[in-house]
Amino acid sequence: MVNTKNIAILRGDYIGPEIMDAGLAVLAAAAKKSSFSYQTIDYPFGGAAIDQTGNPLPIATIEGCQAADAVLLSAIGGPKWDQASKRPEAGLLEIRNKLGLFANIRPTKINSILAKRSPIKAEVIAGTDFVIVRELTSGIYFGKPRNQTATAAIDASTYTVEEIERIVRVGFKMSQHRKQHVTIVDKANVLATSKLWRQVAAKVSQDYPEITLDYCYVDAAAMKIISQPTFFDVIITANLFGDILSDEASVLTGSLGTIPSMSAGSTGPNLYEPIHGSAPDIAGKGIADPISMIQSIEMMLRESFQENQLADQIAQAVQKTIAAGILTPDLGGTATTQTVTTEIIRNLEG
Repeated sequence: MVNTKNIAILRGDYIGPEIMDAGLAVLAAAAKKSSFSYQTIDYPFGGAAIDQTGNPLPIATIEGCQAADAVLLSAIGGPKWDQASKRPEAGLLEIRNKLGLFANIRPTKINSILAKRSPIKAEVIAGTDFVIVRELTSGIYFGKPRNQTATAAIDASTYTVEEIERIVRVGFKMSQHRKQHVTIVDKANVLATSKLWRQVAAKVSQDYPEITLDYCYVDAAAMKIISQPTFFDVIITANLFGDILSDEASVLTGSLGTIPSMSAGSTGPNLYEPIHGSAPDIAGKGIADPISMIQSIEMMLRESFQENQLADQIAQAVQKTIAAGILTPDLGGTATTQTVTTEIIRNLEG
């Protein structure tokens, strides 16, 4: 009996639909010669949903995503909705809460062919391969009280032991299959929440005796990501720190256009998305880099569906395309979105 997987599709804004189309075309080509059976269902989200319903995250979208086996999201937002009463980004925070997505996973891995695009010297970044595990639904972004007056403002940061333990365990489990090295990034010399993070991490580490655990203040980690990125394997950190450090780490690769991400919870579907924005300046020009979306689909196949062979085939096809120099302008090439997509599919079918 065929077990058909349901994938919720949130096409996004500006270049979002363009790269989503590219990613789904590659998925269809890869699945054609396999036993993997899936169906996709589109739901309005972000700016497009505001245009349709006045709400960036309609109830039907929430329910559709909750019922799916995985959610594939493209980039959202842009200047069209800057004055909207509820911006597209509000929908992103809300869907994370509705799906219980407390862990954001962002890999940073240097492709040797693209290393010349990095602003960091090749000898520094060679061999870089680490993951940032960011807590996604608590901390200062969600803390109460939150208030602003004419003369002062307050944003509270709160973490419970349960919230810290569940994200720390995600990172430790990932490291078991990597280089078995976890770094907790915090500001424990100043923040009470960071002190609690260290206490919880030390306790959890007892369940993973094979994993090396160390700690790094966030300012030192920011410098080390640039000066010694090969030191890291799995970084686990709070919401605010993870938001900043993962963007910093993405610069090492030379382009945001190649980096996927995953958001996961304890139950329900994972959400997969490129890390870059909706790029209004290039929307409609046919030059958006589809690789980040295609690699998000690769990650989805591995993590949600355990289709490792299919994911490997896509990864190899992408690498062949990069090696052939068929690249969009963000990577120094002249190829269009469609040309890159067609070449990846050709490499899949060859």
